[in-house]
Amino acid sequence: MARRSPPLKVKPDLKINFAGLEFANPVLVASGTFNYGEEMAKFYPLSKLGGIVTKSITKKPRPGHPFPRTYETKGGMLNAIGLANPGIEKFLSKKMPFLRTLGTRLVVNIAGSTVEEFVELAQRLSDVEGIDALEVNISCPNVKEGGLEFSATPQPAFRVLSAVRKATRLPLVAKLSPNTADIGAVARAAEEAGMEGVSLINTLVGMAVDLKTRRPILSNVTGGLSGPAVKPVALAMVYKVARQVKIPIMAIGGICNAADALEFMLGGATLVQIGTANFTDPLAAPRAVEGIEDFLKEKNIPSVGQLVGSLRTPAEEIDSSPKRPKLDELRVQT
Repeated sequence: MARRSPPLKVKPDLKINFAGLEFANPVLVASGTFNYGEEMAKFYPLSKLGGIVTKSITKKPRPGHPFPRTYETKGGMLNAIGLANPGIEKFLSKKMPFLRTLGTRLVVNIAGSTVEEFVELAQRLSDVEGIDALEVNISCPNVKEGGLEFSATPQPAFRVLSAVRKATRLPLVAKLSPNTADIGAVARAAEEAGMEGVSLINTLVGMAVDLKTRRPILSNVTGGLSGPAVKPVALAMVYKVARQVKIPIMAIGGICNAADALEFMLGGATLVQIGTANFTDPLAAPRAVEGIEDFLKEKNIPSVGQLVGSLRTPAEEIDSSPKRPKLDELRVQT
């Protein structure tokens, strides 16, 4: 019987590099699930997180879709918020002063209806103190313009992302949609456009119906499905994309705890974002950080970075095994 390695006596290293930035740990919170952090700061110091991804910011204020715009489903939730936000100017004057105080990485999510709006937002945020990177949201399924039209195929994705790349000095991460025929092709287009990373997946398009009224439950009819229900889809897509691009991946989709986060890292993600779980457990993200550290101690792994992309598939196990002689080589020569 193989002897188990003794637990680490020293604290494992949770620091990890993504797109030239060092993160204190690999756990971030996802856009749209954490607002701008003020409410969650009442539960724990947000410096415990690897970073915060803000709610999507647009050029002008957006009220979002009428209510009802969220609905709990089995294993997750539907949302059709519609990118409700105060707009870029109020974000800078009202939200950034607080966000600068948190002692963690800050990734600002930007969304636009046109290429020009994305470019203007990137230019406006480029030299703002306290912003570490931008997440370019080209994949929101809940808006009529500037949503899936930019992320469904590689060409539109390349067009908008390459324009944004020219507009800012900040590291850029493209947020990709699962609602596409080939997410790997879109990820390769993002890499070609100069993105330093990709985040995936955004929500799946879903719907709920009220039998009593015979009407859709959401005012927008359809919405984005998130939560544990989408985890298998997200995990498969992260695994696929990690083998097609050289830039790092932020994984999103049903990540609720340390075990979920570790699965995505083994599959190829460098960072993870916890989203819908924040609604049911405000402490989900810091608990995930603690759980990752406990796992590293138990397995005697000194650095979390060693886990990234270390998943072994059956095919890879066969490829790396000693080569068996071919049948012809085994036949007795007569």
